[in-house]
Amino acid sequence: MTMLKLFGIVFFCGLLSPSQEVLSGLSCAVSPGAMQNVLSDAILQNGLLQQHLQGLVLPNIMGEGGLLNSPTSITGLHLVQVRLPRLSVVLLPGIGVQLTITAKLELSGNCLVGLLSELIDILVDVNITANIKCTNFESGTVQVVIEDCLCILGAVKIKLLSGLLSLSVNEIVLNQLTATLPGLLCPVVDIVVNLVNIQLLGTLNAVIPVGTAGTIHYRLASLPFTSGLFLGLDLDGAVKQVGGSIIPHDSSPSALPPLLDKLLVLGLRQSFLNAALSLLIQIPPQTFPCTPEAFSGASHLQEAITILVPAGCSTCRGTSPLSIKLTLSGNPLILLEENKATVELSVMIQVFIKRLDGPILNLLLLKADLGLNAHVSMAGGRLVLGLSLG
Repeated sequence: MTMLKLFGIVFFCGLLSPSQEVLSGLSCAVSPGAMQNVLSDAILQNGLLQQHLQGLVLPNIMGEGGLLNSPTSITGLHLVQVRLPRLSVVLLPGIGVQLTITAKLELSGNCLVGLLSELIDILVDVNITANIKCTNFESGTVQVVIEDCLCILGAVKIKLLSGLLSLSVNEIVLNQLTATLPGLLCPVVDIVVNLVNIQLLGTLNAVIPVGTAGTIHYRLASLPFTSGLFLGLDLDGAVKQVGGSIIPHDSSPSALPPLLDKLLVLGLRQSFLNAALSLLIQIPPQTFPCTPEAFSGASHLQEAITILVPAGCSTCRGTSPLSIKLTLSGNPLILLEENKATVELSVMIQVFIKRLDGPILNLLLLKADLGLNAHVSMAGGRLVLGLSLG
């Protein structure tokens, strides 16, 4: 069983080309659902948004005409918790990715109304929408830019410890939060998105060891691009032997099939797989000692040996021990057809006798091409090729 760890890929970035039909050597198309899952994990589930919102510095809220027409001030307002965060993704053809985050922000602070001081809790619904695109591609990296960040506040619920709350306090809080929160939240989203971009680009720029034979270096080959249906990524895959020599492969354009109901479609050129297989399949020469009696056609094999072995070789006749040696000759090749994959191996078959005085007598030297059926599957983020004799 041969295993190729092709991608530890998670995906991000959107843009920027009107063409998505033709992609180069290593390419993938990612559905909005897959992107949404990845970004939700990176931004929400891992606590990245909560962590950076925790450092929000909210200005004091000052107002006139609070309870009993006394001045109102709210100080020390800070984030307690981000409740029920949700993230959604929409692909914008020719623009990039539209990211929307909805959440309830639980805030807490001190409220002074006249001479009465007590704790105040504020629960505010926020909806943040940002258009994201990638630009400035260079050496496998891109810069993320957020455009048109819009933050809209929804329902605001306010609770004082005493339970005494006037409509004017509610109006003061709503007005102040509407004026200040958008200017605070959009920069936080910008920081979070750039951090996620750095994390995810790391998965698109990775060196994967292939046993002790060499490495495969993946990196982004060009700016990502979006259609209304998927985000496309073009990748370079440099296959290197130990010592640094690169095994060349064809990276000319090829078409990807449609996503349909799939989250991800990955396209690998046959020539890239051939380069990778030359690292994976490095079989040392195999020698199998045997005698004619070990074969079902023993008598016929015995006759063949008698003909092949020189008549004057008294130590080689009869039941002299045979050995068969198999040596890999050249690089393996994979042939891809519709619903079928075949790996071709060229081997040298050597049938010989080791004589009593030490020298080896070759009886047969044969070059053979073996066709192996390749059963392709995915397991643990790896492309698995199960090989069996055809």
